[in-house]
Amino acid sequence: MHVVAKGDTLFSIALEYGQDWRDLVIWNRLENPNLIKLGQELRVAAPEGGMETRPIAAPGVESRPIDTPAPSAPAVTESPPPAVADAMLKREPRGGVEPYSEATLDRIRSAGISSQPPGAAVAATTPAPPPATAAAAGTSAPVIVTPPDAVRTEDGVEWSWPASGRIIGRFGEGSNKGVDVAGRTGDPVLAAAGGRVVYAGEAMRGYGKLVIVKHDNTFLSAYAHNSKILVQERDTVKRGQRIAELGDSDTEAGKPRLHFEIRRQGKPVDPMKYLPPR
Repeated sequence: MHVVAKGDTLFSIALEYGQDWRDLVIWNRLENPNLIKLGQELRVAAPEGGMETRPIAAPGVESRPIDTPAPSAPAVTESPPPAVADAMLKREPRGGVEPYSEATLDRIRSAGISSQPPGAAVAATTPAPPPATAAAAGTSAPVIVTPPDAVRTEDGVEWSWPASGRIIGRFGEGSNKGVDVAGRTGDPVLAAAGGRVVYAGEAMRGYGKLVIVKHDNTFLSAYAHNSKILVQERDTVKRGQRIAELGDSDTEAGKPRLHFEIRRQGKPVDPMKYLPPR
């Protein structure tokens, strides 16, 4: 169980425990995902025996078939509170870069697409930039076959490199919570392991177009600075599947790179301990 603290949002809590915020809505039978209370206890793991599931849409979001292109964001008639939370992928601000942390989706607001998670009743209001447009889920990206020696199994998950460029930033250097891989704009960004997309958008200043994949109840991985996102939330992806194209959005001096992070039970870990040796 998680006890709601000041600044918590449903989305930040879900990220902290490696869950999808929609699952928390179901497990806790929440009528309003935007309204959680200080001191409230929330279930953060599936109950034994399972529960009846139903589709969950972000407040103010018009439902549409998953295989149709996302419409332009409609006007929001009622402005729900944005998320204010602490930390999924913490990073110190540098040169105007906003920390991406379990408090990083504090400015994400319902703007007409499903990638906008719910906010919390205790959140403060701040404006959010427009979200990214992801490719339609019906267009499945090809899977790039990885040689056996380029796969490493750790903690039951098969990992492979998400990009093929040289490493230009390592875990623990300064405030780096992952690794940075150089490349050219448009180079493929691959899912490092199979899983489900739990976020696809560009609401975080300093990280550009971002994809987050949940692999199991323990691991999440994040892929930042993309030039194009090729997946949508709740898409199931395979290891080696192309999920984005490398870019230079919100990077220093406009240098194309992939910023890649792995989270183990919500905490940052060195990706080099999970990815195959290079």
